[in-house]
Formats: sequence, C-alpha cells, structure tokens
Amino acid sequence: MHRVTLALSDPPAVAGAGVGVHGVVSAHDVFKLPDLWQLHLYGYTAELVLEGTAHPIRPGHVSLIPPGAEVHYHYRGRSAHLYAHFRLPGAGERRDVAVMRDAGDQAPLIAASLRQAIAAVPDTRARASAEVWTVLWRVAGLPVAGSPDAVVAAAIEHIEADLAAPLSVPGIARAAGVSHNHLTRLFRAHTGHTVVGYIRRRRLARALHLLRESTLAIPAIAAAVGIPDLQAFNKACRRELGASPRALRAQGGPAGDR
Repeated sequence: MHRVTLALSDPPAVAGAGVGVHGVVSAHDVFKLPDLWQLHLYGYTAELVLEGTAHPIRPGHVSLIPPGAEVHYHYRGRSAHLYAHFRLPGAGERRDVAVMRDAGDQAPLIAASLRQAIAAVPDTRARASAEVWTVLWRVAGLPVAGSPDAVVAAAIEHIEADLAAPLSVPGIARAAGVSHNHLTRLFRAHTGHTVVGYIRRRRLARALHLLRESTLAIPAIAAAVGIPDLQAFNKACRRELGASPRALRAQGGPAGDR
C-alpha cells in the first residue's frame, strides 16, 4: 500500500493521542487498529511494512495508516513517536495522500499541533479534533521536495505572506529556489495564471474583502494589499472589480478573501 484517501470536509473524531514508545521489549511489532486511522510523526529511523510494502522511516517522516490495516514495525532500539488515533467522516472532500511522507519544514508545526492534541484529549476533545484536522490538512498538502508542486507552493506561500510588500518575479523565484524563467513556466502550468496576474488577483480579492467586511480606511486597505498609491489602487479596483473602492464598499455583502 502506497497511498490512502482521506475525507477532510469535516473534523476527525479523535479517540486517542499520545507519545508511543516502542522497540524496548521487542525490535518487531505487529498490530492493527480495526476501526481507527493512525497518524504518526516519527523521531527515529526504522521500517514500516504495510500490506507487503516497505516504507523507510526517518526523523521528520509522517505516516497515515487506514483502519484495519496490519502494520509491521522493525525498530533499531528505543523509538518514540507522536501519534493520533481517529475516525474520519465517510463523505465530503477527499484527498489522495501518500502513506509515508517527509514532512520537511512542516514537521515542527505538525509536532506542535499533535502535542496540543495530546494535551487536549483528556478534557477538550473538540480542541484535539481541531488540532488533528489541522495536521491532516497539512499532510495532505505536503509537496514532494523539489517537485513542480513544491516550487509553486513555495512561490505562493511567499506571495501570500508578503502581499503588502513590493513583489517581483525574480524575488519570488529566489524564494522558491528556481530561476525566473523556470518559475514563470511552472506557475502558469500549475495555476493557469502568470505570477504577476496571480499577485494582482490576490491583492484585489483581499482588498474587496477588507472594503466590504471592515471599516478600515481606504488608504490603509490600499497599503495593506501592496498598492499604496491611491490612484493606482482606484484604477485597479475599477479595472478588476468593476467599481471604485468607495462604490465597492457601499455595495456591501459578503466577499471572502479567496
């Protein structure tokens, strides 16, 4: 088994979470959880065999094991990992996810959420479910290091984090670890937009949200979305959103930052 399918539209029902310690009594464990999913974040080197498929375990790797699947663990001494056992809703949005992934720079965030879930299990199951749900979405969104998906994800993360700042395609490419031309090709292929077009669309979507859902002054909104020149902001709103900032604010109504 190499991949599993997760239903993530609704939060999981967490049955348990904690720190699992293995490899002390035996270097080989075989077990299954008949009704529960297993999520593990590892801090050691070992091997997981799932339905005949061997998966190397390294520190920072995360695994997802479906209910009823028999697992064989081969340890190299005392081995501790963070885990959550949970049920998933049977319907809703589904994501295809690898059984074993290197969490990379997301590992500390996943670990922090799992520790919060562990602390919440005794008294606040809703909090535990929220933390594990966050982890599942993070894991579902992990790109393969060096892949086109990873490059585009890094570029989008940089854009979204610095939307209020001056942004250039060469600067975004540097943040994503590729050349300007390579990013341009990958970005259009994966999103259907140019980098510049994506930035413009995201800035105006955020501006529309703030215009309709807040009382923040229009000059402050313009600065917050990276278009501090009011004349340029006004032109961008008219061109992309069909009305001036004042008119858009007067229209009211929901406008999610999407």
